[in-house]
Amino acid sequence: MSQTVRTRPEGSGQALSEAYDTALLDLDGVVYAGGDAIAHAVDSLATARAGGMHLAYVTNNALRTPDAVAGHLTELGIPTVASDVITSAQAVARLISEQVPTGARILVVGGEGLRVALRERGLEPVDSAEDEPVAVVQGYGGPDLTWSRFAEACYAIARGVPWFASNTDLTIPGARGIAPGNGAAVEVVRIATGAEPQVAGKPLPPMHRETILRTGAERPLVVGDRLDTDIEGAFNGEVDSLLVLTGVTDGAQLLAAPPQHRPTYVDADLRGMLTGQPEVVEAGDGFRCGGWTATAGGEELELTGEGEALDGLRALCAAAWTAAGGGTCELDGGKALARLGL
Repeated sequence: MSQTVRTRPEGSGQALSEAYDTALLDLDGVVYAGGDAIAHAVDSLATARAGGMHLAYVTNNALRTPDAVAGHLTELGIPTVASDVITSAQAVARLISEQVPTGARILVVGGEGLRVALRERGLEPVDSAEDEPVAVVQGYGGPDLTWSRFAEACYAIARGVPWFASNTDLTIPGARGIAPGNGAAVEVVRIATGAEPQVAGKPLPPMHRETILRTGAERPLVVGDRLDTDIEGAFNGEVDSLLVLTGVTDGAQLLAAPPQHRPTYVDADLRGMLTGQPEVVEAGDGFRCGGWTATAGGEELELTGEGEALDGLRALCAAAWTAAGGGTCELDGGKALARLGL
């Protein structure tokens, strides 16, 4: 796939909730963190929905069922039904169903979300390598997933059974900080077997396909906090994206982003869906946004002016991404980010 290399965040004269018909929203780090709603999320989503935007929630977390996720969101004050939720469990279940017969037994290393998704596709979840599974599927199973579950996967894979993974996120945010995600568990099985799984979740095409099939979106906007899943998934799907800074991505990571990790828009939180986006323009040998001008110096990114911190970050993105071209910016942005308090 050949795409134009993005060298600056884009502007929008319209509110994003008006410019796009569907928001494909990540959950952890975007809508909630540790189970609690992130500041401004509930009101922002209500306003976007009232204006006619369809809201869909797209998560790589395969543990919970769509019903459970919808119930949680509704409790937070975000009315949601199960059909509004798309999980990596659903994406991997479809991927498996296209390669095995209906009614086939699938060894599950994970939680209830995987089991429900497999049954939806006419497949039978089992727990042991002795149950004659035709495939192994691995998804996040929560902090209490036992070591014996990994062993069952290894036994089956060693016998030549194909291996699938819902996603390979190495970490997952929680109330107390960052914890190991499904990707860390996948590494355990990879090391033990030497095998490679077929992966369905963000940023890979099976997840984007599942999302579009279930939502019918024609002008989708991916909204996420992770560059390597949400934003890269939008890049692979050739759709626009909004990065919100309420999750795992910080300013330094954004400035160093390679082309597939560069979002279309950048904002502080979900209130960014309800507004237009300021334009970043060329200014001499640098880039200006709002009251800030950013340039790429010999060894570091330089920032002059004053104004809203996010405008300064957008200008810095333009300077860094332009300097990097199709690679990763290696200029030091520490001083410039410190001026913005980021």
